[in-house]
Amino acid sequence: MDVTSLLESLNDAQRQAVSAPPHAMLVLAGAGSGKTRVLVHRIAWKIQVEGVSPHSILAVTFTNKAAMEMRGRIESLLEISAGSMWIGTFHGIAHRLLRRHAQQAGLSETFQVMDSDDQLRVIKRLLKSLEVDEKKWLPKQVQGFINKQKDEGLRAAHIADNGDFYQKNMLRFYREYEEICNRSSLVDFAELLLRAHELLRDNADLLKHYQNRFRQVHVDEFQDTNTIQYAWLRLLTEDRDNLFVVGDDDQSIYGWRGAKIENIHKFQQHYPNHQVIKLEQNYRSTGHILNAANQLIAHNEYRMGKQLWTDSGSGELISLYTAFNEQDEAFFVVEQIKKWREEGKIGQDVAILYRSNAQSRLFEERLMTAGIPYRVYGGLRFFERAEIKNALAYLRLMSNRHDDPSFERVINFPTRGIGLKTLDEIRELARTQKQSLWHSAIALLNQNTMSARAVNALNGFLLLIKSLADTAESLPLHEKVKLVIEQSGLLAEYKKEKDDTGEARVENLEELVNAARLFDYPMDAELNLSELDMFLAHASLEAGENQVGDGTDFVQLMTLHTAKGLEFKKVFLVGLEEGLFPSEQSLYNPERLEEERRLCYVGITRAMEQLFISHAELRRLYGQENYPKPSRFLREIPGELMQEVRVRAQIVRPGTVAKAKVADSLKNNTYKAGQKVSHAKFGAGIVLQTEGEGSQEKIQVNFKTEGIKWLMLAYAKLEVV
Repeated sequence: MDVTSLLESLNDAQRQAVSAPPHAMLVLAGAGSGKTRVLVHRIAWKIQVEGVSPHSILAVTFTNKAAMEMRGRIESLLEISAGSMWIGTFHGIAHRLLRRHAQQAGLSETFQVMDSDDQLRVIKRLLKSLEVDEKKWLPKQVQGFINKQKDEGLRAAHIADNGDFYQKNMLRFYREYEEICNRSSLVDFAELLLRAHELLRDNADLLKHYQNRFRQVHVDEFQDTNTIQYAWLRLLTEDRDNLFVVGDDDQSIYGWRGAKIENIHKFQQHYPNHQVIKLEQNYRSTGHILNAANQLIAHNEYRMGKQLWTDSGSGELISLYTAFNEQDEAFFVVEQIKKWREEGKIGQDVAILYRSNAQSRLFEERLMTAGIPYRVYGGLRFFERAEIKNALAYLRLMSNRHDDPSFERVINFPTRGIGLKTLDEIRELARTQKQSLWHSAIALLNQNTMSARAVNALNGFLLLIKSLADTAESLPLHEKVKLVIEQSGLLAEYKKEKDDTGEARVENLEELVNAARLFDYPMDAELNLSELDMFLAHASLEAGENQVGDGTDFVQLMTLHTAKGLEFKKVFLVGLEEGLFPSEQSLYNPERLEEERRLCYVGITRAMEQLFISHAELRRLYGQENYPKPSRFLREIPGELMQEVRVRAQIVRPGTVAKAKVADSLKNNTYKAGQKVSHAKFGAGIVLQTEGEGSQEKIQVNFKTEGIKWLMLAYAKLEVV
């Protein structure tokens, strides 16, 4: 492919980014501006024009799906294999490094990768062994603390408790957890990144090797990097000035899980010779949708700034619907979808986006009633399902007897007569002797302290694992998986379940065999790993993702966080109310409020042709009835870009006429700021302000026990104290 044909499909800004001289570069890519195209063409340019060896290419992104797409597009563009390039997720690349250099990283060559569920099991067992009250020290809270420290590059030994009781206990759990993982050769997701960073940081020759090898380092979705990921990138590139990153500070929405938007700003400090190129031409949305997004995000102060534009025309105005309540909102949305489908259009082009998972229920009910197929994203992925994790646990234990989470998961599943008393004795022995559960089980058998029944049951389990490992040794991978599913008793166990659930689980186990048959074993001589170990690592890394699969004729329901990176012809952005979106937790925190606004920006820019925004005057959520104010984000979108689907005063429903008369009778009863009032449900409070008139008049009250609430005067029945 010649230079002309490589660049001809790109716009001016994209060409500039692709063909820029080798140096640090930040491509600030707006939503729908073709960032993946730029990244792929940049790699192709390095190989085709600058003569860089594919062996010297490193490209990192956040999902396996994105990595596969990038690899496929490079191969298609250059008509060569991308096998020698390192293209993968941060976790995948880190895993590859650790497998190659396990000994230098302080790991056994057969270390196992834990997904989040397995990690939580280890923590629960740890807390139980320490006789800690799980109601006071929540396992998920401990898990979050440990992962957060690792994301910041901190070991337990690096952190001082400063006399703080909470910190002191969390550090104690962190230290014990580290010891268990080291003893059992277990690595969690956060550990993959931290250990890979330490590997390069502490081995100068190895660092030099990879710095020399990777002549250009490419990063997608740079705004989503956390502290340890950026530190790892800095190690590889700090002396080379060869970091090429693509990102969008306006789409940084993962601060709650460690992403650092400030990495984009640090990049400019750490690489003073860098170049910034902005991709602002949008190929997805209409002009009105883009203008709304531009006007909204302009209210954020901490941003680099760019202006999305399109040459595809203004398109339809944004439709704004004010619902009476959340049921009315769901009814309206589904009626619009029915009309869409009656026009012969398909459901996969439609998405309902919401801030909280709890909002999906009413939309699901309405869609079911209307007979419209739908799919809610955010459920369990294949490798996260219980029956799959059970089968994988047997396989992991065959490969590594010291995998404690797998041992615990299947020691008595299917049931084989090993009781909690026996398991507790094994756990206690493992804790006191600082050894794996497997070794402790053998030691317990040798003590001759158990009943004959317990001995037979435990010994039977240990022999089962050994027998499976011996029999499977010479079998192809998919035959190994099939053997385990059948000989472990899992298949028979699920076949006993006579309902649809049992049938689905059997089908999933059969699909696991198929997945093993189709597994693309990476031929990497340096790793010296069995195909089984690579398959198990693949399963763990896949389970760590939460990405949307390809749709069929289903209406798509998902949270705004899940929707990032996707696009739909028709989008319903629902529940735009203060306290819901933006969330209650963000209202008094400027940084979190800016992230909520970025989330709204992401939601708006998912729409290609039509965007509907809705909010409710009354909403029952989490068991409470509220009269929320419309979201401030609605006020930040210029009115000329929106059309109201209905005029609120024209809506008449059974019983509303009388209520309107009540409201009208109150309009002359002016409440004043500072006035004391009482509410039948919320108790005593002080009036802060009122707004609106007639049936739409609202009052804001600071209740002593319930906090600040907006109420409709037509329903509030306040009494002046």
